Amino acid sequence: MSTITINAEARTDSGKGSSRRLRRLAGLIPGVVYGAGKESQSLTLIHKDLHKQVQDESVFSSTLTLNVAGKEELVVIKDLQRHPAKDILMHVDFLRVDANAALKVNVPLHFINEEACVGVKTQGGRITHTATTVEVSCLPGLLPEFIEIDMTDVEAGSSVHLSDIKFAEGITSVALALGADHDASIATVVVSKGKDDEDEDGAAAEEAPAEA
Repeated sequence: MSTITINAEARTDSGKGSSRRLRRLAGLIPGVVYGAGKESQSLTLIHKDLHKQVQDESVFSSTLTLNVAGKEELVVIKDLQRHPAKDILMHVDFLRVDANAALKVNVPLHFINEEACVGVKTQGGRITHTATTVEVSCLPGLLPEFIEIDMTDVEAGSSVHLSDIKFAEGITSVALALGADHDASIATVVVSKGKDDEDEDGAAAEEAPAEA
């Protein structure tokens, strides 16, 4: 059972006007829960409480206990809409979880040992991230809070791909299941152009014959 509980109330009114009133007058956020073969249910949640909970990234990759007026069910956050310019949550979607059915969730990537990365420490490179999450498929009980990517041995000019991730047993990459063409890069050790020029100049100087 999830140790994270999110409290909500059932909502009967709907529509954009109703949602705006909730956010403006009552400090609430509209939401919905659906899935598992049950009817969808409109919800209201206290904005400040949910805002505090979603500061923890693990909330997005964990099964949660949704408490609606005393009735609890397991869910995951499927979508969270934020205001484009303000630190305000606009709407949240919860997906009901079946303990015996695989689900797809975006899990955070934690890149470790970047300071010790050989491509950075000894080869003058810098690390760029092309992904911060990876979509996985697994049973709810196997869902990881995050996945670590060890950058220690990555050389300058090299990339880490989805296929390099060591997934635990029972966890698969949704993208890789579609085929090798979907083996995307998630991080690269880039060498700056200035560094390349320095290396080429140094090599040229070593090869140049001494003048008589």
